[in-house]
Amino acid sequence: MQLRSFENITTTSRHIFLSPHFDDVVFSCGGTVAVQVSNGLHPLVITIFGGLPPQGWETSSYAYQVQLEMGTTIADAGAFVANRRKEDASAMDYLQADYLWLDYFDAIYRGNPSYYKSRDELIGGEVHSGDTSIERQLAQDLVALHARLPDTVWYAPLSIGRHVDHQIVASAADHLIQRGANVKFYEDFPYVLQQGALEARIKELGGAMEPAYVEMSEMLPIRLEAADFYTSQIQVNFGDRVRMHRAMENYTHGIRPVQTVHLERYWITR
Repeated sequence: MQLRSFENITTTSRHIFLSPHFDDVVFSCGGTVAVQVSNGLHPLVITIFGGLPPQGWETSSYAYQVQLEMGTTIADAGAFVANRRKEDASAMDYLQADYLWLDYFDAIYRGNPSYYKSRDELIGGEVHSGDTSIERQLAQDLVALHARLPDTVWYAPLSIGRHVDHQIVASAADHLIQRGANVKFYEDFPYVLQQGALEARIKELGGAMEPAYVEMSEMLPIRLEAADFYTSQIQVNFGDRVRMHRAMENYTHGIRPVQTVHLERYWITR
């Protein structure tokens, strides 16, 4: 079910997943969402940077390049994001998860002139000073929601790969931890596939984290099917659907290579 605002979130949302972009939660921990649904829970996925640029929005050359890499010739940013929303709605409906899109724009659409003009600035770079207000407002809203729902478990990106949008969400989630919230950081997929990226990120955060696991072997096919709905992301991130499935299967099995066991791993601050 699609929610329209924070005011629509009730105590039924005992597990809230923070997704920087439309695909991040499904790609990273879709099996956990499926496990929760199968147990009669109502997980909620909040996509932070789900804002829809208005018609006539001036798309930067780099933003248009990114759109082309995602396999579209759509020049209009609003139309492109609308298509990504359709992908997400299909995936969420398939998973039977609740979902909410916030109105913050994706990093490639922020700033005039654009804050992020290259991949190196977007992924692995520093968050632009113009984006500090987003992190501040997001943290404020999440903390207020935690005050209403103190027993909720939160899932946030570890920000492996340091995409600026993932950094902003991870930083906002840290404010939840400071207020005593139960926060589990998920491994950003496919960034976690990069050799040494997970270890580098944990070291950057001080190393004071311990793993927790969700066994989701029976739900792996559901995660794979849900991921298939994000057609704009498959080629640019994996090459094709078969290689995406293989990457997800191999990684979730490789976390603890025991026969046919597939896991999703989370990190908790000590």
